[in-house]
Amino acid sequence: MALLGHPAPGLYIGLMSGTSMDGVDAVLADIGAGGGTVKVLRHGHAPFSPALRAELMALNQAGDNELHRAALAANGLALAYAERVDALLADLPRAQVQAIGAHGQTVRHRPGEFDGHGYTLQLLNGALLAERCGIPVVCDFRSRDVAAGGQGAPLVPAFHAALFARAGQAAAVLNLGGIANLTLLGAQGAVTGFDCGPANALLDGWCERHTGHAYDDGGRWAASGRVDEALLARWLQEPFFHRAPPKSTGRDLFDPGWLDREVPAGLKPEDVQATLAELTVRPIVADLQRHAPAARQLWVCGGGAFNQHLMQRLSALLPGVRVAPTSEAGIDVMQVEAAAFAWLAQAFMEQRPGNLQEVTGALEPRVLGAWHPAG
Repeated sequence: MALLGHPAPGLYIGLMSGTSMDGVDAVLADIGAGGGTVKVLRHGHAPFSPALRAELMALNQAGDNELHRAALAANGLALAYAERVDALLADLPRAQVQAIGAHGQTVRHRPGEFDGHGYTLQLLNGALLAERCGIPVVCDFRSRDVAAGGQGAPLVPAFHAALFARAGQAAAVLNLGGIANLTLLGAQGAVTGFDCGPANALLDGWCERHTGHAYDDGGRWAASGRVDEALLARWLQEPFFHRAPPKSTGRDLFDPGWLDREVPAGLKPEDVQATLAELTVRPIVADLQRHAPAARQLWVCGGGAFNQHLMQRLSALLPGVRVAPTSEAGIDVMQVEAAAFAWLAQAFMEQRPGNLQEVTGALEPRVLGAWHPAG
């Protein structure tokens, strides 16, 4: 294992479970010194067990005996992560892996609120994961940025810049997970980014509620409906959409309760789905046009990249911008976020800052993560 604070190229594992709550993505990546090169060698995905998913969803809201339940859920997530590590390393010595970068499961995200500091909470028993895997673990990436006055999110723009930035070319990277977030890559090297609003969190929730399916396959159900423009206009008055960056959001705002409060009775479910899809797309389009009008390339990753309805609507509303999945740039849409946390683990090993002040609003760059050495 490399010494902290020294160049630490080599193999890293990234583990991600996002606000879509659809399961765990895991990658094994070969990362060069300074994070300048990233090659994904292996990738795996596994859905959560129904019981773990239900408990993680429930813990997004206040409930009885939360401390006990959250601790057990953190254990359960560590074990689910460990199974993905086992699958990645079935025929490889674990000693070859420098570290695991593990995101954990966000269940609350309230930066800057309540006492002027706020908090962000990603459930994960990192010590248990290190014991179970026999590999050092870096986790809890977001808390230090929040402590430094930042939003704690998004953290992927620095990684996006390492992979997708091209000198002289303005571009953007869009992650369509539970929440949509944009990274803006300026032609002269500037990097900014922020959360735009809901994506799969609301789309999947409404689809599961009315069809029994976990997600709208290809966006076909949304495409079958009609957008209610009056309802959409009301939804777009949500103050979050009009806040200036830096900004971030999550299921604290766009949760199943939002659907209960904001969807009027009597509408056809497929029309609501079509309107929710448009609620995903239009803030993205407005933000891209407002903050990066020179961008002519939009790379899309996350599960929403498989939603052809969303992809078509983005293309239709962004004439002159090429909208394409990141797989066309050399990295599968389902690998990007997990690879980002492998990259952030390597940054921790080298004691390089992982946040960008321009993105999160933190007072200064900070090394991100908490360290759990291998047994």
